[in-house]
Formats: sequence, C-alpha cells, structure tokens
Amino acid sequence: MSDSATSDRDGTGAEGPFPGTGDGTRAVRAGLPEPVKHEPTLPGPVFAAHFHLPGEPTGPYTYGRDENPTWTHLERAIGELEAPGQDDVETLVFASGMAAISSVLFSQLRAGDAAVLPDDGYQALPLARAQLEAYGIEVRTAPTGGDAQLDVLDGARLLWIETPSNPGLDVCDVRRLAEAAHARGALVAVDNTLATPLGQRPLDLGADFSVASGTKQLTGHGDVLLGYVSGRDREAMAAVRRWRKIVGAIPGPMEAWLAHRSIATLQLRVDRQNATALKVAEALGARSEVTGLRYPGLPDDPSHKIAAQQMRRYGCVVSFTLPTRARADRFLDALRLVEGATSFGGVRSTAERRGRWGGDAVPGGFIRLSVGAEDPEDLVADLLRALDESAG
Repeated sequence: MSDSATSDRDGTGAEGPFPGTGDGTRAVRAGLPEPVKHEPTLPGPVFAAHFHLPGEPTGPYTYGRDENPTWTHLERAIGELEAPGQDDVETLVFASGMAAISSVLFSQLRAGDAAVLPDDGYQALPLARAQLEAYGIEVRTAPTGGDAQLDVLDGARLLWIETPSNPGLDVCDVRRLAEAAHARGALVAVDNTLATPLGQRPLDLGADFSVASGTKQLTGHGDVLLGYVSGRDREAMAAVRRWRKIVGAIPGPMEAWLAHRSIATLQLRVDRQNATALKVAEALGARSEVTGLRYPGLPDDPSHKIAAQQMRRYGCVVSFTLPTRARADRFLDALRLVEGATSFGGVRSTAERRGRWGGDAVPGGFIRLSVGAEDPEDLVADLLRALDESAG
C-alpha cells in the first residue's frame, strides 16, 4: 500500500474545502452547507414533489424529479471524496447502483456502437448486455485480470471496467486501460463500488466516469439503496442527467439524507474493515481446505502489484473456495457472527455461497465474505471455528 494510504492523506496534493486534511476530516465535513445560527449542521431531508415557482421557471429547484436540496448536499459530499478540490467534477445520485450503471450505458451508447464489458463483473451486467444488444449495440467481453479488455477494444465507443471485480477480486490497470481507450476514441467508466473513493479515485486514474453502488460500503449499514455517477465532461454528464430525468431513477430524500449521514463514518468503517479483512485473509490462507483465496491486500495475491499502484485501501471483501458445495453450506450454517446475506460493505459481516444465484462462473464451494466492523479476533475465531465444525 502506498505511503498516502498509510498516512490517511489523499496523496494527490489537491486541496478540497479543508486544505491539508485527511480522509476522515473530509468524510465528516463533505457536502455540509455553510453554518447558519440555529440551523442543523446537516439539514434534514426535503420532502417535496414541487417547489414554489412564480414567474419564469428559473433557479435550482423546480420539480422533484429534477433536483432536490437533499440530493445536492449528498452529491457535493460524494464529489469531494471522488475528486477533492476539483470543481469541474459533477456527481449525480440515483435510486440504486444499477440505475447509475444503466444511466451511463444507455446515455452514451447508440445503435451501431460497440461496448466492452468485463465477463467476470457484477452479476447484473449480463442483463444490461442483453438489453444493449436488443438496442443494436455490440457488446464484447473479456476478463478483468491481465488487462485482457485491451484485446477487444478497437472500435469501441465505451470501455466498462470493474476493479476489483465482483466477486473474483481481480484487478486491472485503470490508467493503462484508460490511456489505450482514449487513444482509440473510447470513453471509460469504472465501477468503483468495491474500492470506494477512499480506496481509489478512477477520475484521477484517467476514467471519464466513476460509477458506484452506494448501497454497499459507501453507506455501510445495509439500509439504503443508492447509486451515483461522477464525471468531469459536461456534455457526457448532461446526457447522464437527461437519462435520469427521462427514466425517473431518482433516490428518495430520506435515502439521500441517510447516505450523507453515513458517509461521515466512512473512513472509520473502511479502515477498520480493511484491516480486519487482511487478518481474515491471512487466517484463511493458513487453512488447507481453503483454496482460491483472493484479497488484493495480500502481498502474494495475483493482483497485489497493480492494486498497490492505484489503490490506497484494498476493500472489505475476501473470496475463497471450500472443497464442495455441501461443505460451503455447512460452513455458512455454522457461523455465528457472520450473517448469511448477499451484498457487501456493511458494518455487520456477511457471507454467501455465490453460486446459489447461478449468474457467476464460480465453483460450487465459492464463498464471498464481506468483513464488517466486529473485533477482528472475534471474527477470525468465528470463521476458524465454523471451518472446524463444517469438516465432518
């Protein structure tokens, strides 16, 4: 991990609204309005379908599908995390991560275009691929690892990167891929869900869009569905905004407020979860029944070298495989601190046998473990005990 990660500084030299501050201060302060006497530090959610609008329809807030003050605060907060001190970056929030992903894909691509997607990415990407192809868009796929998407990039309009990939945790060189894509006239979008802005900043690595599900570690409590898109190209982001308006894929004000409140603890959660994830990965790596262990923070992980060059934190997800599907099910049933659930990034650890959904090319015993904020010693003990109990 780079020095900037260990020192909890952004490492870019850019100054946000709080010069010289680290990630924790930025997360706590991000998106807050100027203080006003007797007003709350973080204004409450604004529930409004329409706003007072006499005369000409000018000003920032006209109708609830277009803008909302609660979104504005959240969008500013996310923008300050994704691109500190860069006023040319715009952020738009959505009702879910898939709403954000779809907004980029369908606002930037037209019939006859070609898009490059990872073939080992998020499970819903094949659904998006089918819809793109139904609209006459060519979709090419390649694995995340080894920068394999370079081989199918010629003539593409958009390159979609997911790094680390979900659930396999492969990593690709964002800067290398972005430079190659731009040289060929293609736009670049990076799914930054697993890393969060505190793990990597795709826009600084050359991407045109940083896209993420805020449902996961960004909000971190398993109680909000949210997505966002950040980008600095005004024309491209205007198209994303237009798509949001047309589809109406907007977050509720309560969800937006909860997300903003949760971001204040992002650095605390991320640092705790990342540190524990490394300890968990090390403990699992010592078990003979565990194979295919992946965590980018492990020095011997196949992705560690590239991850260390572009990531400041390595995420809270660990993946591994047990010998059989039955063994994996017994292991999951034996866990006491780890909840059986999908998704990842929450303060409570969760795990699942990923193959139960049928959409990922993983072995039957493949486990995706999301490390929470429990005491690391307790969590490791629970995992090792469950491995012992499931052996019979």
